[in-house]
Order: sequence, then C-alpha cells, then structure tokens
Amino acid sequence: MKEVNYTVLTNEQIAPDTYKMTLSGDTHAITRPGQFVNFHIQGLYLRRPISVCRREENTLTIVYKVVGKGTGALSKMTGGEVLNALSGLGNGFDTAKSGDRPVLIAGGVGTPPMVQLCKDLREQGKQVTVCLGFRSDQDVILVDELEAMGAEVRIATEDGSRGTRGFVTNILPENATYFYACGPEPMLKAVYKATNMDGELSFEERMGCGFGACMGCTCKTKYGNKRICKDGPVLTKGEVIFDA
Repeated sequence: MKEVNYTVLTNEQIAPDTYKMTLSGDTHAITRPGQFVNFHIQGLYLRRPISVCRREENTLTIVYKVVGKGTGALSKMTGGEVLNALSGLGNGFDTAKSGDRPVLIAGGVGTPPMVQLCKDLREQGKQVTVCLGFRSDQDVILVDELEAMGAEVRIATEDGSRGTRGFVTNILPENATYFYACGPEPMLKAVYKATNMDGELSFEERMGCGFGACMGCTCKTKYGNKRICKDGPVLTKGEVIFDA
C-alpha cells in the first residue's frame, strides 16, 4: 500500500452512468490485476474504492459507475485535478494458476479489472476467452479493448439486445482450464455453481477503511471470515462458502 497523488488526465462517459478516467502518477504499488485504489474525495469522510482497469508505468485507468455522492463527484472531475489515493490495495488475481485456456467472467462494472488481467495473460501466451454479462446493449463496455488484445469476447444481455439472451453463465466455454470472475455476489454464486473447474472470485463489497482495520467487509470461507479489502477482493473457489 502506498499513498499517491494522481492527476486526472481524462474523464469521459462511456455508457449510461459509467465513466472512464485516466490518471498520471506512481503505479508501482499495483503489482497484480484485480487490486484496487482507494480515493479520498473532497468533503467526504470515507475513501471510495475503485478497481484498477489498466496500469502502465505512470498511468492508471479506472472505470466506474455513478452510484452515490463519491462516484458522482468523480464524474465531474476534469483534467488537471488531483486525487489522493491509497494505491495497490487488496489481493489480486494469480495468473500462474490459469492453465493454457483461462476464461474471464464478469458482470457489469465487474468488467474493468478483466482488462489488465487479460493483458497479463495474453502476454504469457494464454488463449483467453472473456464472457461478459450486461442488462442491455447500452451497458456494454470495454469490448474493443479486450478484443484488441486477441481475446475471444462473448456477450450475454438480459434483454437479448446484444449477444446471447440470458446470463453470463449461458455463454461459458466447455474447454476452459481455469476461471477468473468479478461481479455482484449473485453472479459469483451462479458462476461458482456452474463451473466444474478451479478458479478465483473477486467480490464487490462496500468498504470502510479499505485496508483491513475496521473489519467492515467480510466473507464466509472454510477458514473463517476473511476481509474483502485485505484478504480479498480475490478469493479462491475452494475456500469460499456461499449461503444456500
């Protein structure tokens, strides 16, 4: 974990209530895909955790959905403004476990961390399939970025306006060697039940401190409760316990 001041470079709307922001600053604390940064927003007490979409040497990209005061304030920021952040938080995805044909599974704004994960896996020579679930065509994001890396991208929408009608579990490949999933808990639970392979699940959770001090975000596992911000957000399929 490292405290960093990031400078906003761009901040653009890419879907309804969804924005893509690029920032300049030190990204060395971010060592794995699936980690997050915790932004201090002027006038608000608690920091706001946002997953890392892509990391370069001195550039950070985030994609976020406006759901409250914090993200609403982020959406109004313009180039040159400065954001203080705790950077490199959380336990990210382990790409060493992927096998030759990993599948990346995401729902909605669980998609952004899959961009850096896909980049890392493709650089390792892996054959990557990305399965994305959205409510409708207007909510689809980041497909061009993923396809540009050479991944096969499959899309499911609840209303059938793009790709396969239904849920992301309807479009999973049969020959995948390992899965990585990020999204709302009902989706993660459905993926957990639908897959017959090992994998990792990244949980979306409201957080207080963001680094494990307050114990406000916990998940039930076979080894006791784990903190989503510190022990996660990525947990293995083998350790997670979902209530019936």
